Amino acid sequence: MRRRVIGMASALIVASATLTGCGGASSGGSVTLKLVAAEYGTANNDDSSKRYWTEVAKEFHDKNPKIDVNVQVYRWDVVDKKVDQMVQAGNSPDIAQIGSFSEYASKGQLYPVDELLSVMLQGDFVETLAQAGEVSHVQYGIPFVASSRMLFYNADLFAKAGISEPPADWAELRRDAAKLKAAGVQVPFGLPLGPEEAQAETMMWLLGNNGGYNIRSGSYSIDSPYNVDTFLWLKENLVDPGLTNPDPAKTNRQDLYTAFADGTVGMLNGHPTLVAQALRTGVNYKIAAIPGKSGKLAEPFGVADWMMGFKKNGHRKEIGKFLDFVYANENMQPFLKQHDLLPVTVSMTDAMRADESAKDLWPFLDQLPAARLYPSGDPAWTKVSARIKTEIGKAVVEDPQSVLRELQRYAENEEHALG
Repeated sequence: MRRRVIGMASALIVASATLTGCGGASSGGSVTLKLVAAEYGTANNDDSSKRYWTEVAKEFHDKNPKIDVNVQVYRWDVVDKKVDQMVQAGNSPDIAQIGSFSEYASKGQLYPVDELLSVMLQGDFVETLAQAGEVSHVQYGIPFVASSRMLFYNADLFAKAGISEPPADWAELRRDAAKLKAAGVQVPFGLPLGPEEAQAETMMWLLGNNGGYNIRSGSYSIDSPYNVDTFLWLKENLVDPGLTNPDPAKTNRQDLYTAFADGTVGMLNGHPTLVAQALRTGVNYKIAAIPGKSGKLAEPFGVADWMMGFKKNGHRKEIGKFLDFVYANENMQPFLKQHDLLPVTVSMTDAMRADESAKDLWPFLDQLPAARLYPSGDPAWTKVSARIKTEIGKAVVEDPQSVLRELQRYAENEEHALG
């Protein structure tokens, strides 16, 4: 099915589809769906994803009394592994909202999207994101929320260090980091290569030097000369001179976001959720394009988190009903607003562009259509990404070529194992 762009009117149509969904055979009795989702907020606080999903599940059950939804929420650093363990144990969830889908799709464990969602909802997804959810030209991954990245910098610390403009390339970034250090800034540049999201930080740096995880034909190129050169530059120009946080390989993204919001980090590559954190603490932040080796990134970096429906329990009809309900604008908007994330549907994109209260996110939204995404449709990416999270940090403390070569071998072995 060719996707087509639809406007704001689709919101009402999608909302009305919540009771119709895509059809499918199921028993006539009550069904309990098992949902596993990622934590975007803080457990047990008002911004907890568990609270959001519990409320959505209750509202859905009120409208569909024969369908219960059991919710389990895990931190981002463990949620993919938790789902994988469930699948391996033969206890697959019905619905998972996690970081990767392609391996499950390649093994025939997921429903194709066109067997789950209403036609109008399928047509409302931003096309580049929907295409990123495909394996062998069939869509299995349903984009849930999206983000792009920009350089965040502390304007007060920049002024203290005598810096008037954000860096436009790596040479300027190194120069400014050195000025920040000389001015007594605790962390001149925040470099999170710990296991929370090292694959994202890495991707931004690789894109800045004409690199990436794979070449356009699809094969992995993790140890390409461009990528090795990138990590040599990071090691020699930022890490070795002490211009980053101590031990980047063990530092997680959220730790640096908290430190930035507290005013102790000069600059870092940031996610839209950092906007809300910075506003809450009152830090005087500004944003700019992420610098590359010779200028700003030619391709901005974007990420989509994924929703998927597992076949194991045979609840196709009920999964489809629930997902149509979840993606109704009135149900997605509170989640996007709470976490400062970007929408994945055209109708919600239109709504965000019309919302003056969301103007801090418009620069991130503007980047998304042209953003370079992970190779999500590669069945090996799930395991390759997990290995990058735990190993890539070594490339700024050990020999980068050796570290990247080992990751390349791992990626090739995984591709071979999956046929």
